[in-house]
Amino acid sequence: MTFAAVDIIRTKRDGGVLSDAQIDWVVDAYTHGAVAEEQMAALAMAIFLRGMTLAEISRWTAAMISSGSRLSLSVSRPTVDKHSTGGVGDKITLPLAPLVAACGAAVPQLSGRGLGHTGGTLDKLESIPGWRASLSLAEITAQLSSVGAVVCAATDGLAPADKKLYALRDVTSTVESVPLIASSIMSKKIAEGASGLVLDVKAGSGAFMKDVASARALASTLVSIGAAHGVPTTALITDMNVPLGCAVGNAVEVAEAVSVLQGGGPSDVVALTVALAREMLALAGLSSVDPAAVLASGEAYETWCRMIAAQGGDPSAPLPEPAHVHVVPAPASGVLASLDAYSVGVAAWRLGAGRARKEDPVQAAAGVLCLAKPGEPVVEGSPLLELHTDTPEAVAGALEALEGAFTVSSAAPVPGPIVLETIRG
Repeated sequence: MTFAAVDIIRTKRDGGVLSDAQIDWVVDAYTHGAVAEEQMAALAMAIFLRGMTLAEISRWTAAMISSGSRLSLSVSRPTVDKHSTGGVGDKITLPLAPLVAACGAAVPQLSGRGLGHTGGTLDKLESIPGWRASLSLAEITAQLSSVGAVVCAATDGLAPADKKLYALRDVTSTVESVPLIASSIMSKKIAEGASGLVLDVKAGSGAFMKDVASARALASTLVSIGAAHGVPTTALITDMNVPLGCAVGNAVEVAEAVSVLQGGGPSDVVALTVALAREMLALAGLSSVDPAAVLASGEAYETWCRMIAAQGGDPSAPLPEPAHVHVVPAPASGVLASLDAYSVGVAAWRLGAGRARKEDPVQAAAGVLCLAKPGEPVVEGSPLLELHTDTPEAVAGALEALEGAFTVSSAAPVPGPIVLETIRG
């Protein structure tokens, strides 16, 4: 059946509900160039303004999956994946994938690169000498069978409609749409072929969703789409008002992840890693395994080393060091009362850890080290933040981003939980 794109645009513009056939046609036609960019831009804006029903979102997701191939992972272990909506210092995939693999599941983690103030998992891992992101399906399957975990770039054939539409949304101010965000995330994750999915939906200043209500709306939609497509899905809504852990950047986050795998690391990173692992293991039918005990045993670190080596990396090689370090001192003595995640993320981005455009390079050694977290004592003039970069001229922009980013007071703030809510299908 063939439709006129203008009729579909008009239906959604006027608040109507698109039929399954209309959705199937417009996504396929756009993927193959039969619907013009300006027409899809108009439809995306209509969806942004008018929204979609859950049935429409589920069908839109299915159409984007059908635009490409779907991985078939022939492994003996139960497969389970995790996706984060992105935050500052969010290196959780790095310790989580080998931990869940060490517990007996297979983790096919197809990840992306950073854009703007949120970092990308592949950018972090590429700071490890020799590590490569691009694997064939045969290599992915073989590594899942031998190691139990793989973190790599998505293959080109997965949901090509999403790749094309995502680029269009970025330049038409239609990114912040729950239907379009949810279908983008779930089309790629369902196409990956995992039998279960856990979502880390972040809320706060450093997150895409700035408040819990918005994060809850997105999380509920994502879980419902997973259920509609036969993929058991759980979402954790987690706090992203403060950077996760102490390291924000690429190599510095790898170092922190390794510290967690070796039994140390910041308490919030450990807590979130274990919480997500529990949910992943539950979906994989392995809820009797205690991920905290496996993490403490060192088995997850051994799996990490094998995972990195399998992709050409040297887990024992020194990580890149910055050419320049600038120390930001504490402005007063007392207790660090606040540390804004978004500001720290922008500072790391300006130092070279992130990119403004997809084709921009990143600096492996760039980033920010938070030497104190909210609730910890600080002394006036003592180091509070370390700014790492290979381009000293970038420090001025980073310092500008950090203006007003932290406060010191006499009273310690009341700590809140890292996991705010859990939504299960």
